Amino acid sequence: MGGQADRRTILATSLLVLAGLILLYSASAPFSLRHYGSDVSMLFRQALAAALGTIALLVLARLDYHRLAVINDLLLVGSFLLTAITILPLGIGNGRWLALGPFTFQPTELLKLSLILYLASALARKGARVRSFVQGVAPFLIVMAVLGVTVLAQPDMGMVLVLGAVTMAMLFFAGARVLHLAGIVVASAPLAIVAVQMAPYRLARVLSFLNPGAYGETSGYQTIQSLIAIGSGGLLGRGLGASRAKLFYLPQSHNDFIASVVAEELGLIGMIALLGAIGFLVWRAFAIAERAPDRLGQLLAMGIGFTIGFQTLLNIGVTVGLLPVTGLTLPFLSNGGSSLIVTLAMVGLLLNVSRQTQQGGAR
Repeated sequence: MGGQADRRTILATSLLVLAGLILLYSASAPFSLRHYGSDVSMLFRQALAAALGTIALLVLARLDYHRLAVINDLLLVGSFLLTAITILPLGIGNGRWLALGPFTFQPTELLKLSLILYLASALARKGARVRSFVQGVAPFLIVMAVLGVTVLAQPDMGMVLVLGAVTMAMLFFAGARVLHLAGIVVASAPLAIVAVQMAPYRLARVLSFLNPGAYGETSGYQTIQSLIAIGSGGLLGRGLGASRAKLFYLPQSHNDFIASVVAEELGLIGMIALLGAIGFLVWRAFAIAERAPDRLGQLLAMGIGFTIGFQTLLNIGVTVGLLPVTGLTLPFLSNGGSSLIVTLAMVGLLLNVSRQTQQGGAR
């Protein structure tokens, strides 16, 4: 049963990577041709990221996750320092990215994975003390505050939201009191309002979300074009490659809004199939967590499953106009080598937990 489950996880991941490359090529070809002189330029970079991500998957699937847990603090600090470099005037950072020769890397993606590993390790050690606010919850809030302020300075409020949600979810999975977590959410609301008001573009996104029609030529343009693309796809879609939105009507059609192009070309049925594949992978993560050989593996698998699922819901929520624009990628599909590499690394850790479950004979 365990081996079969692993094969299904690998199959779902393989199909998502393959579909992502095909759909990315379709969504990015016009942009790639105009800006890079070749319609396959962005596809080539994404394929390279898929290859690197596959290597990361294979390594992490075999490397005992307990060994990574031993150095979880170092991994978190290292990824935090890489993130901090992006906001320093050193000439190697550019907002959210670090320049690595002809390529760029988004260190917050690595920070996201490091945070999951750190939380799983620390919460597994903490045990029942997590039910105490002072001993079990407050230390993680301090860590999240430091990470959040740094990431917000990039600026990347969408990633702050993901990191915060992951922290809260993993505290919940570890047994923290719901009353404590609810209090944190309530107390965080004013901070979120201040963060929105501090940046004019964030405020514009919220206002256009509340009334897209009133900002149809400015901050609400993307949302309106996204809804037009989705609506024109209907049930079966226009056909692969036949999107009109990607012809520079919908900005970021190959990044944050790739789901709009997918819905336009493959229709509602195609979009449901893709989201179903991601949903299946999330379900597999929680199924692996249920059978994990120890608390560390359980929290690690649940954290990964939650992260992939939550980021998918945020991206789709933005695409259909249910949430303000956040700038977050859709796992496996959006253009972004850093996101794809880290997502595949997460799958590698899932396979690692599953493999050790089989070896330990856990049920």
